[in-house]
Amino acid sequence: DQYRLLGENVAKLRTDLMKEQLATFRSQLEDFARKHKNDIRKNPTFRSQFHEMCAKVGVDPLASNKGFWAELLGIGDFYYELGVQIVEICLATRPHNGGLINLQELCNLLRQRRKSNREAVSEDDCLRAISKLKVLGNGYEVISVGKKKLVRSVPTELNKDHNQILELAQAQGFVTVDEVERRLSWTSGRAIDALDILLEEGLAMVDDGHRDRKRRYWFPCASSISSSMGADS
Repeated sequence: DQYRLLGENVAKLRTDLMKEQLATFRSQLEDFARKHKNDIRKNPTFRSQFHEMCAKVGVDPLASNKGFWAELLGIGDFYYELGVQIVEICLATRPHNGGLINLQELCNLLRQRRKSNREAVSEDDCLRAISKLKVLGNGYEVISVGKKKLVRSVPTELNKDHNQILELAQAQGFVTVDEVERRLSWTSGRAIDALDILLEEGLAMVDDGHRDRKRRYWFPCASSISSSMGADS
């Protein structure tokens, strides 16, 4: 019993010490935010580093639009506004890309829309705003396809086969059945089944107007043909 009590006391002392240290870190973080609030609001790189600092001490400045962080920095409202604009861009480009847009393209369209605003927007800002859109239900998710990130705004479930085709299409914006068979070592049936599903979901478009009579499956999320549509909306 004495060993157990001693162990409990040591554990309590360590817990109390950690709580005290965290309280100190949070207080210092608030002082830092007051001192550098203009840099946090206007400099995307500085803002990203600030978020990393917050995460290390368990603080989420985006958790609520009310309270200390919202009043001091207004970044809750900043990301709420970004989220609304991201939804608008996704809806405007959806008829062309089926609800799947390259993250970099989305960020570029967002910057075009906000070019009169003082605050610059980074890819990290877009990712944080998108993460807050999950409250809208299925959709608005960032998925990785090869080395690129795509933003999905519809509840379409993409499996490994679909992701491999999307990654293959990144090179030239389209694929053919023959190319999918050759590059991925698939059977014709597997390639056609996967491409048909992508076509049905609106993520691909068919082009049959070539002399070789080979059907091209174009992917707007890879070829960025939705840019002008998103910018004008």
